[in-house]
Amino acid sequence: MVVWRFDAIGTRWEIESRAELSADSRAAVTVTIDRFDREWSRFRADSLVTRLGIEGGSFTAPDAGPMLDAYRELSAATGGAVNPLVGASLSALGYDAAYSLTPGEPLAAPTDWDRRLDWAEERVTLAPPALIDVGALGKGRLVDRVFDVLAHVDGDLVVDGGGDLRVRGSAVRIGLEHPYDASKAIGVVTLQDAALCASAVNRRAWGDGLHHVLDARTGVPVRAWAATWAIAADAMRADAVATALFFDGGPELAAVWGVEWVRMTTDGRVERSPGCPAELFVASARTPASPRTREE
Repeated sequence: MVVWRFDAIGTRWEIESRAELSADSRAAVTVTIDRFDREWSRFRADSLVTRLGIEGGSFTAPDAGPMLDAYRELSAATGGAVNPLVGASLSALGYDAAYSLTPGEPLAAPTDWDRRLDWAEERVTLAPPALIDVGALGKGRLVDRVFDVLAHVDGDLVVDGGGDLRVRGSAVRIGLEHPYDASKAIGVVTLQDAALCASAVNRRAWGDGLHHVLDARTGVPVRAWAATWAIAADAMRADAVATALFFDGGPELAAVWGVEWVRMTTDGRVERSPGCPAELFVASARTPASPRTREE
């Protein structure tokens, strides 16, 4: 396999393919990532979401419908804990466009986000102004976009966007990194024609107990769960469930979407979904009672 490594959207990407990607393929990947960043990054002064955060109004983006539709389900499943208008909450704790990392008072996100945000397929309208943050599933969506751009590439393919990845072809064994010791893994997953996304409180962390996984209802970082991993057919849903698993309702949403998962508490206990294929190395791993679907 040939590996192409590059930095984009604040993380390290690796794309593995049977043969070296052509210049046209690489250019298409670069254009796809840059377009998504210019549309959805709250860290860019020239992005569309930054403009909406200042002025309100509308913009057109091809990923709007799929991402915001998924957010509606995420929000419903977690009782409002996941919310795309959490950008100002993150900024209030210091995770702002300037990366000041200087925390202020916690700020809850607007609870009426799905009335303030209106969308249909590629069109987004927001009033009054608010700061959108699609971190709960955006990187997974971008991994899917890059994966689709490379659909014409023959043979095996791995698109890894900073640990959120999607695989086609031959199976790949992937370690589940211990959230408190990057030199260790709590288990491994053999992934084939699927996606794996992870989230952990040690990533994008600053200060005492401050990290990027917030409860939108309070603006306070979560405390109970340290890390999550989710396996799905596509990376956006895997990424979304990896976020939802930090909250009550996450396992239920995973069951509805057909996503398998593992999660670890901050005191080292591990849970897994009933059908999760991961090989875990920790003796404390357990399978919780099967979650009910929403129809039950």
